[in-house]
Amino acid sequence: MKIDDLAWQVSNYGGLSSRKVDLLLEHGHLDLVIRAAEERGEWFCAEGAAEELCRSGEFARALEVMEPFVATGWRTALWAKADILLRAGRSDEALDLVRPDEEGRASQIVCRDFAELLAKAGRVDEAIDLLVPHIGESWLWSVLVEITEGRDRDERVLELIAPHAEPVRGARDVGWWDCSRSGAQELQAKVLERGGRVDEAIRILGEDMAEDRYLTQNILTAYAELLARHGRLDELRELATGQDAHTVLHLYADALRDRGRAEEAEVVMRDAIAADDWVGYRAWLSSALLRDGRLDSAITVAEPGFSWYDCSNLLAPLVYPLLDRPVELLHLLEHPLTVPHHGHEEFQHWWRAFALAGLGRAEDAIAVVEAHPDPWTDPGIVRAGLLITAGKLFDVLVQQGLAAEAIADHPTMAEQRAKQRAAEAKTESVPPRGDGYSLEPPF
Repeated sequence: MKIDDLAWQVSNYGGLSSRKVDLLLEHGHLDLVIRAAEERGEWFCAEGAAEELCRSGEFARALEVMEPFVATGWRTALWAKADILLRAGRSDEALDLVRPDEEGRASQIVCRDFAELLAKAGRVDEAIDLLVPHIGESWLWSVLVEITEGRDRDERVLELIAPHAEPVRGARDVGWWDCSRSGAQELQAKVLERGGRVDEAIRILGEDMAEDRYLTQNILTAYAELLARHGRLDELRELATGQDAHTVLHLYADALRDRGRAEEAEVVMRDAIAADDWVGYRAWLSSALLRDGRLDSAITVAEPGFSWYDCSNLLAPLVYPLLDRPVELLHLLEHPLTVPHHGHEEFQHWWRAFALAGLGRAEDAIAVVEAHPDPWTDPGIVRAGLLITAGKLFDVLVQQGLAAEAIADHPTMAEQRAKQRAAEAKTESVPPRGDGYSLEPPF
């Protein structure tokens, strides 16, 4: 077991994936998961087993599972051990295990991680103090807000964030456009809201909107969501039907649906489409209709955008929610209004093959692939993937009580890495065209 192998598993979801580990645990195969962690160096097995053991209060066993991974010196495993110790009530040991030295305290990432652990241990003031020297970094503001949730530290958090919100409010006047710092306004409102000062949060952001004292649409969205959460629908409607309708109208429609007024929300969006046939309105309405089980209506609404370019194409947003519903997916792909992606017709063929495989029609799925092969895909890998989709081999074996066989048949991490290296070597050997571009990825 090496750090490089463990890091590869995490970055490539290699070995036995967390989904497969969850399936094994759901079927009561904790011992097999532990064995796979020990014998195969499966990180997701170790992580899943440790979590399961902690839930049942078996902290000593969880530490035993984690120890071989910690022994490699891998930072992720070390922090996982600290979390186990913390859950076991051994907070001092947990903190001492990963406590940063002076060099570590200079690292924003290390301080973020240790502050989160301190907060979990109930030492919130220490966590805040650790972050204060780095509070000028805008990405740490959200960390500060998260670790103080429900800890009665809102006044101190506001003292730290408010000085960063005020410069953003005046940024346009001085020609300053550092959008990375615009989140201070939203976080300030969030802390006010969670502290029970809702009217103040709404007033502050409302004034910012009225006077254009913000840099990004995220603040506009945050204000609309704040209004929605507290039932201020009249104010939200006024905001959503003004100059910012493209950004906010869907939030108003969502708020109506959340309150059982789905028909009213549909009317609002259909009226918007009639007045301004913007792709965002069609995207929202088609997705809402799909959630309501009205697939044909969703197709009719989205169809004008099926053949547009990627960022505005409305076929894919209907496909993805149906990937585990092959009957409806096939209906969508074979519907007379459905046309191929603009310049990406191959995706429709792959989706159809996936749907057929999901129905158990593996041979039909493979026939689609063979009739429309992608130039950069290994047909053998595709066939294997479709057969697995059709039979869900690993899942079937587990459900049939053959979990040990499922694990044994699953490629090891080493085998997966070897295949990846072979594929990369093959790709690198492809000569470029005369214009300098490769015929296969990387292009």
